Amino acid sequence: MALLEINREECIGCGACVDVCPFGALKLIDDIATVNDQCTACGACLDVCPVEALKLPERPQAKEEGLEAYQGVWTWVEQFQGQASSISWEMLGQGRKLADQRKTTLTACLLGHQVEPIAKEAIFYGADRVFWVDDPTLAVYRTQPYANALVSLVRQYKPEIFLLGASSRGRDLAGSVATELYTGLTADCTGLEIDQQSNLLRQTRPAFGGNIMATIICPNYRPQMSTVRHRVFEMPTADKSRQGQIVAVSASMNEGQIASKVLEFITEQGEVNLADAKIIVSGGRGVGGQDGFGPIRELADVLGGAVGSSRAAVDAGWIPYAHQVGQTGRTVRPDLYIACGISGAVQHLAGMGTAKVIVAINKDPEAPIFTMANYGIVGDLFQIVPALTAQFRKKLHK
Repeated sequence: MALLEINREECIGCGACVDVCPFGALKLIDDIATVNDQCTACGACLDVCPVEALKLPERPQAKEEGLEAYQGVWTWVEQFQGQASSISWEMLGQGRKLADQRKTTLTACLLGHQVEPIAKEAIFYGADRVFWVDDPTLAVYRTQPYANALVSLVRQYKPEIFLLGASSRGRDLAGSVATELYTGLTADCTGLEIDQQSNLLRQTRPAFGGNIMATIICPNYRPQMSTVRHRVFEMPTADKSRQGQIVAVSASMNEGQIASKVLEFITEQGEVNLADAKIIVSGGRGVGGQDGFGPIRELADVLGGAVGSSRAAVDAGWIPYAHQVGQTGRTVRPDLYIACGISGAVQHLAGMGTAKVIVAINKDPEAPIFTMANYGIVGDLFQIVPALTAQFRKKLHK
């Protein structure tokens, strides 16, 4: 549904709004301006309309109720078939830090069916309180019932901050919830902190293809919502001695109100799991081609690690996208990251910079990757990588 309202009686068909729209959402039909779903409510057309035939609907602001009514930090606990995603505990770990800074409570929101053990886990990972919505309609993830449940909770309890993991489900859910609540959402954050003067959440994310880091605030709407990519924040250690409150909440939908149904799950074979890999050996433009990943795979196999790549190698068609590390690929946090023939573009460094130990292998001693590396080897990767593989094979008795 388009956001812009057009008074057809007042419109004179001058086309000024069509020319200025940056999204191509406006066009003239029978000398009357019309709008499609590409409209983002940016307002660029309002200033150029000579007869004021265009307007945007009033957007409710949290100020009407008072920002002080919103308290506490919330996180969403993502689960699939009764198993919590590790990204959920990363969100709780960061949420705990933010809650402590704001001297407030940390609440976890768990949606599902017969998943009470996860609610207890959330307490162990730092939550003071868990809202547990248990219902058959929530047994598998679907946008409509999940968003409806969270929106209902937010409207009732009014959190100040709401964090979700930037998984495929988290991205889908966060956008739906933020839209329904008329609040801001900063996606794929790499940093979250409380501003000491304003007490607002400073949400940092790469912008313009990763070339700059933008810090975004949401001063007039609540909750302040962010999604964070997997492995950006450290996962906290579970403390099984922690005590907390688990609040059972009834779902507000029934199956007849839900438009979609899940028929079955099909597991894709061969998908690499870079996010959870402890060791990653990556190749970049320097491998020279598809065959150049042969030595990379051998070293990864000996070390029991996963194969990664830079965007350049994926764009060249040498390796599938599932292996891509970087701002437009996967964010990783391995114990060991070996970068082979990777120069170290900002976008790639943003995805692998939190590795505990980084080893860079490159013929160019001035390559930016060396500024991030704990250990650097200047030389031909086709000589160095096989030599490393042979030595590791001896040491590890493989």
